[in-house]
Amino acid sequence: MATYVLVHGAWHGGWCWRRTTEILRAKGHRVFEPTLSGVGSRAHEATPSIGVYTHAADVAGLVEMEEINDIILVGHSYGGMVITAAAEKIADRVKSIVYLDAFVPKDGESLMSHLPPERALGMMNGAMKEGEGWRVPTPHPNYFGVKSADDIDWIVRRCTQQSLLTFMQPVRSAAAAMGIKRKVYIRAEGHPGPTFAPFGEMAKASPDWEYHAVPCGHEIMIEMPGELAEILLKLA
Repeated sequence: MATYVLVHGAWHGGWCWRRTTEILRAKGHRVFEPTLSGVGSRAHEATPSIGVYTHAADVAGLVEMEEINDIILVGHSYGGMVITAAAEKIADRVKSIVYLDAFVPKDGESLMSHLPPERALGMMNGAMKEGEGWRVPTPHPNYFGVKSADDIDWIVRRCTQQSLLTFMQPVRSAAAAMGIKRKVYIRAEGHPGPTFAPFGEMAKASPDWEYHAVPCGHEIMIEMPGELAEILLKLA
């Protein structure tokens, strides 16, 4: 039996893993899909002070309280920032670290470090206009290449605004995450934007990484849960 900890991306919640977790659990594995502070079912907890390290503490706290080891730690999109930061505390409990079409930050980098200036400015302007200066509005699923009308409706109903600080706070050190022996990158080849391509190319070219590609948009765990589960099951 393997133990998975699945960390969602920005504006999402643990709900987004539902289709994938059903498959993993049906195979007899333990799966934890925490909802991070201030989003999803915890949106009522949102404050301007919630940053990457708040979310890293959510993940590390879960791991420590559940007393779990040999974890397959997965971070989707913004979740790559979170699992990198969380590894500073829990790397010794992680067997494999998986970046699912996710940011792979270096020391001192924030999510904003990897966005085109116009996109970063757009997020900040959105927070000023629609989020009282500190909450970033949710982008439409079309932005991430989601095509199914049913999936779009499901995502739109559940996504919530997220603290601007989470996008601006840098990761102190990536050394612990990069020191985990098995590092995996899963690329969504149907993502219409170029943001994650450099991370995929880095992983593809490195002997230290295992690389996989899935032919769908950014929301892999929603659009192609079976294909994602198949990759994750091979890590068990």
